[in-house]
Amino acid sequence: MYKLIKPFFFSMNPESAHHTVTGGLQTFTKIWGAKSLLKSIYTVEDKRLEREVFGLKFKNPVGLAAGFDKNGEYIDEMVNFGFGFIEIGTVTPRPQPGNDKPRMFRLVSDKALINRMGFNNQGADVAAGRLRHLKQRGNIIIGGNIGKNKVTPNEDAVLDYIYCFKALFDYVDYFVVNVSSPNTPGLRDLQEKEPLMNILRQLMDINNKDGVSKPILLKIAPDLTDSQLDDIVEIVQETKIAGVIATNTTVSRDGLQSDPNLVKETGGVSGKPLTNRSTVVIRYLADKSSRSFPIIGVGGIHSAQDAIEKLDAGASLIQVYTGFIYEGPGLISDICKGILKAGK
Repeated sequence: MYKLIKPFFFSMNPESAHHTVTGGLQTFTKIWGAKSLLKSIYTVEDKRLEREVFGLKFKNPVGLAAGFDKNGEYIDEMVNFGFGFIEIGTVTPRPQPGNDKPRMFRLVSDKALINRMGFNNQGADVAAGRLRHLKQRGNIIIGGNIGKNKVTPNEDAVLDYIYCFKALFDYVDYFVVNVSSPNTPGLRDLQEKEPLMNILRQLMDINNKDGVSKPILLKIAPDLTDSQLDDIVEIVQETKIAGVIATNTTVSRDGLQSDPNLVKETGGVSGKPLTNRSTVVIRYLADKSSRSFPIIGVGGIHSAQDAIEKLDAGASLIQVYTGFIYEGPGLISDICKGILKAGK
């Protein structure tokens, strides 16, 4: 069914298509029986898919990556597609419009996207208020991906992360510290060891409320060198955060076959061009750390085989976003079925 309507959506500007799809989904799921219909088509229920990772129980290992639902607006709808967890964000302390439009581009020949969204979101307090009133929370795990506002200087960035952490603490199951987006000027400088240690240590220091703490993960770029990845392993082990998400979008344009005018657009590339590099990063981190911490694998997952390769490389869980757009909602059930067939 998705293959029939995909050309219509792909004829639209990517950001407009996103709002059309999500708005239409919200309308459709208000119809009696619509949610049950979607669940019957797309959800795979099987105890063998359950995973316990950083103290949380996931009904399956396939999650929706941050970026699709920046403000926690579509969780009630997206749970019907069989995701084991949903990550909202990136959320910043104050609302911000993001970068000027157009800011997202399809590279159809490469099954990829370029985006330079710039953390457009409604702010941490709005996201928290929306999560507070979720109707279908059920057993879905929710992650909160947090970042800094564009106008916040890097020396004060930790204050933005702390603000988001406190605002969302009661409403998410785990946190992701995003210092790896290429679309906020200077943000990736925070991946260097000293500033990153400062942010993570301060978050860990306040990570306790009435005896409850939340897993904190770090999302890293695929463009890090081996030496920088060695630092990431040391940072995770020294700060004792829960794990790593590998990887964010890439600034590399190697091997792209699409229209050169599109390829030269600034922003991060996601989708199939990232498949191999993200798997390499996952394997490097897993081997270097002797699998001492969990890794969520994301980047270029367009099939069950792509997902299984990331699990084999050392990922405990995986996430999709661009693959979900190109392949459709059947991708989640395909991955779950593939995992069961492979006995993973």
